[in-house]
Amino acid sequence: MSTPRTSTPRERPPFVADERTQLLGWLDLQRDICRWKTEGLSAADAHRAVLPSSPLMTAAGIISHLRWVEHAWFEVIFLNRPAADNPQFREEPEDGDMLVAGVPLDQLLDDYRRQCAVSNEIVAAHALDDTGRNPEVRAAAGTLRWMLLHMLEETARHAGHLDLIREQLDGRTGYY
Repeated sequence: MSTPRTSTPRERPPFVADERTQLLGWLDLQRDICRWKTEGLSAADAHRAVLPSSPLMTAAGIISHLRWVEHAWFEVIFLNRPAADNPQFREEPEDGDMLVAGVPLDQLLDDYRRQCAVSNEIVAAHALDDTGRNPEVRAAAGTLRWMLLHMLEETARHAGHLDLIREQLDGRTGYY
């Protein structure tokens, strides 16, 4: 059953807090902005490509991509859990994590919410100076702190994409 989509909270982390709270707070804000940008989209608009040179760049495709990026960095690269379910680790089809035709946006958002919760549990259970465990991925040499900063950058970048897509779809704008 899908989680009802209501207005997504968008709160900045406290001005004074420990490093982990700050990092997760900013990442959670960007995650919330991504979800907010999809609120009220029709099924057709969620899957509509508005950038002619980027046919996979849809609101639904970006939400799916973000879910799998979270999985890749925190579960596969950091913890060395299996990558078999993650389309990012398959050679074909290219950008398979964005191929979501026919998958309801609510399902993609629920999957993303669950994955973010798993990621936050992983972050809570490990030191920021811990490094990744996957011996097959060069980036596993990075610390959890580095991975959090990378996910913040990745998510914020795609929040910007969603902002542009949403404006093209129905004129809705706004950042915060």
